Amino acid sequence: MKFNTSLKNLLLIIFAVFALSACSTAKKGDQTSGDVYTGTETVEYLAKGVPDRVFFATNKSSLTTAARETLRKQATFLRKNKNLNITIEGHADERGTREYNLALGERRANAARDYLMTYGISGKRISVISYGKERPVNTASTPLAWSQNRRSVTVKVN
Repeated sequence: MKFNTSLKNLLLIIFAVFALSACSTAKKGDQTSGDVYTGTETVEYLAKGVPDRVFFATNKSSLTTAARETLRKQATFLRKNKNLNITIEGHADERGTREYNLALGERRANAARDYLMTYGISGKRISVISYGKERPVNTASTPLAWSQNRRSVTVKVN
């Protein structure tokens, strides 16, 4: 009997050690909120404090709160630089067909364009292009990479 109790206690301790070690190796801050990227290492800037890209949830082209805030900063920058034209590139992650992702990228770019236009930026200054899944910023096949690739990027033309 005493041997069984000791064996059970030993197994319990071993299990607890494995469980605790698994917790200590978990990633800290994978930079996603839900499935939308929230980090900055893939972001470039149109100007100081004006990020060039916004991110989208899986299979979505609706703007998140963070995306709207970024686009408001872009609109402020564009109102101050009235001679500047831009292209908004729409992108998708690797999942899905080429055709589906081209259409999704276009919807994302159009969502960003439409939002900028509500802040007084002329549609004549904005062109839209979709690259679908053809130009990933992160080529890994992971949820973090996918969230970084679901984006629209605002690029200065002149």
